[in-house]
Order: sequence, then C-alpha cells, then structure tokens
Amino acid sequence: MKIFEEIESEVQSYARAFPRVFNKAQGSYLFDEEGNRYLDFLAGAGTLNYGHNNPVLKKKLVEYIMDDGITHGLDLHTKAKGEFLEAFKQYILEPRGLEYVMQFTGPTGTNAVEAAMKLARNVTGRENIITFTNGFHGCSLGALAATGNSHHRGAAGTGLGGISRVPFDGYLGDGIETTEYLDKVLSDSSSGVDHPAAVLVETVQGEGGINAASMSWLKNLELVCKKHEILLIVDDIQAGCGRTGTFFSFEPAGINPDIVTMSKSLSGYGLPFAVVLFRPELDQWKPGEHNGTFRGNNLAFVTAKVALETYWRDDSFAKEIQRKGAYIEARLNDMAAELGEGNFSVRGRGMMRGINCISGELASKITRECFKHNLIIETSGADDQVVKFLCPLTISDDELRHGLDIVESAIRLVCKGEDTVPSCMEKYSISPGEQCSRL
Repeated sequence: MKIFEEIESEVQSYARAFPRVFNKAQGSYLFDEEGNRYLDFLAGAGTLNYGHNNPVLKKKLVEYIMDDGITHGLDLHTKAKGEFLEAFKQYILEPRGLEYVMQFTGPTGTNAVEAAMKLARNVTGRENIITFTNGFHGCSLGALAATGNSHHRGAAGTGLGGISRVPFDGYLGDGIETTEYLDKVLSDSSSGVDHPAAVLVETVQGEGGINAASMSWLKNLELVCKKHEILLIVDDIQAGCGRTGTFFSFEPAGINPDIVTMSKSLSGYGLPFAVVLFRPELDQWKPGEHNGTFRGNNLAFVTAKVALETYWRDDSFAKEIQRKGAYIEARLNDMAAELGEGNFSVRGRGMMRGINCISGELASKITRECFKHNLIIETSGADDQVVKFLCPLTISDDELRHGLDIVESAIRLVCKGEDTVPSCMEKYSISPGEQCSRL
C-alpha cells in the first residue's frame, strides 16, 4: 500500500472505502493479493453489467488481439466498428423501432454528455438546458454544470452556467407533478427561465440516490418538451445496457428521446467506450467539430458486439434481470419494514436498487460492515444516505442471495446490535496465470 500513499493523488475515493490491493477478478468476484475473494455489488459503478472477465467476451477479445486487429483507429472505418454498428442496429435499434445515428465521442460518459449538450445548443441556437435536482452527468465543466451535487460542483473553480434546474419527480413530495411546474415556467415569459435547447434527464438517478422517475412523469416530460419544441436528452450512462430491466431505461415509458447518451457497460468488458445516439435530422455536425484522439475504442467494439449477440438477441436476458430485480426489491422491502423503524425506504428499478437509510453515517456504517465480511457495496445520494446495489446482471441466484444476506445481517448489526453477519471470507491460492474456474 505504500506506493499508493506516496504517489497517488488524494482525489482517490473508492480506494478509501475498500483499502485492499486487488489483482484478479472473475464473474461476481474480486480477489486481493492475499487470495481473499470479495462479492462485488459495485461492479465498476455499473460498468460491469456482464461481470468481470466475462469468458465469452474475453475469448473474442483475445482472438482479436492475437490476430493483430486494429487497436487505435481515430474515427477511421474499421471492421470492428462496422460489425458493432451492424449488431447494434440489428439487436437494439430495429427491434425497438428506433432510427438513431451514432456518434463516437471520447471514451467517458461525461464526454458523451458534453457532446449531447453541444449538439442540442448548435441545432436549436439556444444556450439554456434544463436539468434536475440530484442529477449527476459527469465532472467535466459542461456536464458538471448540469450536475446537482455540491461536492462535485464545488471543485470546478469557476462559474457553471447555461443551466436551469427544476425539481425531479418526487422531489417536492408525493402528489406534486413537477412537470406541471416545468410547463408553467416555460409558458411564462416572466419566469426567468430562458427558452431552453433541451431537457437532460436520468430516468433513474444513480449517483443522486437511486431516485426512479415514474412512467407517467417521463411521459409527461416528453409531452412538455414537444409542446415547447425542446429536445429531450436521456442520460442512460448508468441506467442503460439492461440495468433497469430493459436495454434502454426509458423503454417501459414508451417515450422516444431525441438524444441518448451511453457509456459504462456499453463495451460489456469494462473497456472505455461512449456514444451519443440522436435522430438523423439532428446530425448537423461539421466534420471534426466534436472529436478526440480516443473516439471509438476498437477493442470495445469487439466486446460490445459479442455482448449484444449473447445477451440481447431476444428478451430472455431482460426477463432474467427483471426476475432478479423483483427479488432484490422484495428482500429490501422486508429489510426496510423489519429493521428501518419506519424510516427506511426502497428505491430504483430492475437491478438498479437502493435502500434509503436517511442518515449518511448510518449507511456508511452498513457498507463498512459489509466489507468486513467481503462484500463490496457503495453508497449514493446527496448525503451518501442510500446503500446502492449494482451487482453484475449475470450474478447467480446463490451469489445474489448470499450478498443480500450479508447486507441484511449488517443492517441488523448496525441498527439492532444483533451480530449475525455471515462471512464469505474464502482464501484461494491463485497463481498469476491460473483461471478462476473454481468459481
């Protein structure tokens, strides 16, 4: 650990919560240098929906590398890119009746958000963009302006403009339809809200506390956008790629966003990869107007194509996610009812879930207790008050049950003083070249 203390910046965060040196991973598990295994309910903050070192994806990636496939190609046409585009069209766009063009941005989600905002402003000729309370869209300056969290915004060191923020669904309490407020301020020339280029929204706010918008709210939001001739941008960077139970998180609402941003689990393998999808008539970019050295990761094209072919050929994988999501929801509801003394609540959709513990201190105690028993799980929300579940979508039923058992027992210990946390401490002697086949 000494080298990290000597050289690495203080900006590190996850390493503080999980102070181990990890050197191997497979499926739903991480391994540290001492051979201890940890059940992973963080999964790269939603980047590893198909698990660590997914064997199907890994096989094709290794073959591609060994055949001297293109690693870096700027935005040149490559075979890997073409095959990914064909697969995305066949398995994602056409079955959903979507006609999007795809822009390859820099390889991070925040760059996709930057491009989406820039495109909306250029197409409409307007500057203002509507975003929502508790939204999180990235830490580069444009995306950061759209982010609500004061901790991240405070690090900007400069003014963050071009944004008007309005209440997300449920922010003002039950029974208050915040899209009506948005419609009102957009209809009133004296509201002080400039006519916006776009509305930028997460259907489920990941970093904001697993706040899930209702289907009716999303439908109303689309109607408001159409009424006022505003582009609707859905940030599907964390909630997309199946996390909520469908490939796109907005599918159950029956809406058709003008622009969609994607990253995180798009590559399927943890490789950096981000895109912006938008209606063809919005494709008004001039060549090179938004570029970057790493726009289009050919290794990610390979694994993303295999992920689409393997998991999204039909709806069977989506149904499995929904089934597991329902199990997580039921277990968390039971925990909240029994152990929360009427204060806990359950949030989210599909396998993107959270249990609101009200207090950030309490939630952190629970996640620390989980880590003592080899479960990696994080918190989210404005005050880190939500224990956040982002386990791989491919997790087995036994692994999922065991992880939830650890969480339940950790809550029981922290809230009730009942020490019943089951240990999943197992030590393996794994040589550097050995496969984790015993999992």
